[in-house]
Amino acid sequence: MQEEQIAEPQQSTPTPAASTPDPLAAAPAAPSAPTVAQYAGFWIRLVAALIDGIILGIISGIVQAVFGGVFGVALLTGPQEPSPATAGLFVGIFGAMFFIIVAIDMVYYVGLTATYGATVGKMILGLKVVDTNGQKIGFGKAALREVVGKWISGLAFGLGYLWVAFDEKKQGWHDKIAGTLVVKTR
Repeated sequence: MQEEQIAEPQQSTPTPAASTPDPLAAAPAAPSAPTVAQYAGFWIRLVAALIDGIILGIISGIVQAVFGGVFGVALLTGPQEPSPATAGLFVGIFGAMFFIIVAIDMVYYVGLTATYGATVGKMILGLKVVDTNGQKIGFGKAALREVVGKWISGLAFGLGYLWVAFDEKKQGWHDKIAGTLVVKTR
């Protein structure tokens, strides 16, 4: 279990404007000590990815059913013999379906990671994606991690994902590319 100290931002408390101290006023809070981050390892991240895969699989199945129904109606109302127009219709419907599924996946991963610091799978398991200073990442860094970085991680037979199991900070290639860490929040 690897741990690293990630300093949390200090919040200053306002000082009373009165020149005489109020004995009933609360004493200013002492600066908090840095929290110790616990990196999320390979197996818990794999389970989070499986949860995300199930959610996106259900959404993808719904999209495919809708587009499959559209194509089915087009086939039933069209000519009996397949024609180049029918093939063109199939390619167009398939292309639109593919585009919508990819767009949903990108919005899911990039949007949730940038907004909440985690996808639904990570939220369920108490994981969060942060930058190397322990801060929330924005849309640019989330897009770099989730689109470019994960594509590269999967390019060499998934070695970039497997890297998490052996890395000191439990970073995959996508984490290293974007400068992110996945930490446990509970």
